[in-house]
Amino acid sequence: MTAAPLPYRVRDRREETGDVVTLTLEPAGGPLAPFAPGRFAMLYAFGVGEIPVSVSRILDGGALAHTVRAVGAVSRALYGLRPGAVVGVRGPFGTGWDAASARGGDVLVVAGGIGLAPLRPLVDAVLAEPQAFGRLSVLAGARTPADLLYPEEFPAWRRPFAAVTVDRPSAGWTGRVGVVTALLAEAAFDPARTTAFVCGPEVMIRATGRALAHRGVPQDRIRVSLERTMRCGTGHCGHCQLGPLLLCRDGPVVGHDQAESLLSVREL
Repeated sequence: MTAAPLPYRVRDRREETGDVVTLTLEPAGGPLAPFAPGRFAMLYAFGVGEIPVSVSRILDGGALAHTVRAVGAVSRALYGLRPGAVVGVRGPFGTGWDAASARGGDVLVVAGGIGLAPLRPLVDAVLAEPQAFGRLSVLAGARTPADLLYPEEFPAWRRPFAAVTVDRPSAGWTGRVGVVTALLAEAAFDPARTTAFVCGPEVMIRATGRALAHRGVPQDRIRVSLERTMRCGTGHCGHCQLGPLLLCRDGPVVGHDQAESLLSVREL
């Protein structure tokens, strides 16, 4: 981990939705230490500021993909970058999904909206070693069909099992409509030997965690990624405090047994 940003160059820019872009960043000098699925970087837009963004794909040669939604000054600046532009990158920060601990059992991935981005490297890791894991199920929800991330990846994910639902269908949509928790009935998994990985809006995390616990998935095998305002990435400024946790240091990935009570704390 480095405290000072290293220069990374935008190698590729892919518009995912009307306000979401995936930037592929490659080291302009020396690379950062290796990232693991679930961890995040602080991305610095020169002259504007920096924000935390989870890695959405880990590539060869130290390259990283980050999926960014344009919602604030920094994220809008990052969204507007074109190939050849340089950004500052610090990291890696935070806790990861720990895919290795799920080896030998079923893997259930549940994503809401842009929460699919930090889960994609986990899916990559499981697909890279299919013999090491049991059944893989990827369940994703989006506001509308146009808001679904990575639609080109779902054909490969459907070979294990993948399902998508939307809140509001558009003309021509023939898929499922409703909340992502409704997809749990379609996924084949053994609750006692399943590790679930969940990321999305907090209301979706709460509902999914409770539904999985009701199905019999052990609380300590339900892992969720939480979000609060992160400024330093090192646990010193306190902006990301959630109860006893500093999420940039103790999270963003925590067990649902920790998250269940903490998610009742509103962000200031």
